[in-house]
Amino acid sequence: MAHEKTLGRIIALPKYDDPRGNLTVADGQGGIPFPIARTYWITDVPGGESRGAHAHRQCREILVAVSGSFCITLDNGERRETYHLKRPWEALLVETGVWRTLEDFSSGAVCLVLASLPFDEDDYIRQYDDYLQYLKENHTK
Repeated sequence: MAHEKTLGRIIALPKYDDPRGNLTVADGQGGIPFPIARTYWITDVPGGESRGAHAHRQCREILVAVSGSFCITLDNGERRETYHLKRPWEALLVETGVWRTLEDFSSGAVCLVLASLPFDEDDYIRQYDDYLQYLKENHTK
């Protein structure tokens, strides 16, 4: 039986324990597989709401629950995988051409996103039907 490729990859970020408070680092030395071109974070997501619901044509992203927790469902048009992020030293790498939805945010959750490219609206695929068509045209499942 062939081993299926996972849709995302958890990356352990360097964590330095200290009685005064722990330090976690996200840089090219600590496992981020691309130069960081943009950083943003999502906060104050109301209960029951979701974020994401899109894919990128070229941008790669790293997502980190720097506070609280949330779930990320990745979808390649054939298969879905859900990751529960809850530790600030664990990051999820989301490659290009993968649909993502973020949900189940805990109270006070903060989602940090490190992106490989600056914001470009043309890089986004925001409708799921358009995403399925993109996959069909690009054979990237």
